[in-house]
Amino acid sequence: MNMIVYHGSYMVVERPELKKCKEGKDFGKGFYVTTSKEQAERFCHTSALKALKNGDIKENQNIGYVSTFNFETDEDLLIYEFKNADEIWLRCIAGHRSEGLFQDEIQKWEQYDVMTGKIANDSTNRIITNYMNGDYGVPEDDSAVKIAISLLKPEKLTDQECFRTEKAIRCLHFINSYEVQIK
Repeated sequence: MNMIVYHGSYMVVERPELKKCKEGKDFGKGFYVTTSKEQAERFCHTSALKALKNGDIKENQNIGYVSTFNFETDEDLLIYEFKNADEIWLRCIAGHRSEGLFQDEIQKWEQYDVMTGKIANDSTNRIITNYMNGDYGVPEDDSAVKIAISLLKPEKLTDQECFRTEKAIRCLHFINSYEVQIK
């Protein structure tokens, strides 16, 4: 299977490096891409804000970059796809974002090279944070999960793919990049 995917950043990324990837992301540490150009373009702004805060860029940088890759699947690649934004998806995200939640479940995801599913984007972060903080009830309770999922409007979420291993990264082939004006 071949698929075109996009990565939005404050810089061009031709060769993803896992050692530069941060912990605490939706599907764990890894290099994140999407099949949505628009989502990648929106992420350029978020990436630039984080880079500015960390001192990686100057305050006046108003350009981000979308790097385009061809993902050529390796037969031996272990891929887990969340088909829906459901209870398992929500618990996976909460567990990866918060050290104390769902650690038993997190261990079962460690074997996968790539994880794919809906993205918990900027508009949904507040809902997921409230869920993790227990604002809808105890996160382990089904009622809290149902409330959070109903608020997320999962049918409107775009996708994300997390490349978690070097084996997976080798399946990404840089095509090009383009500039995006950031606010």
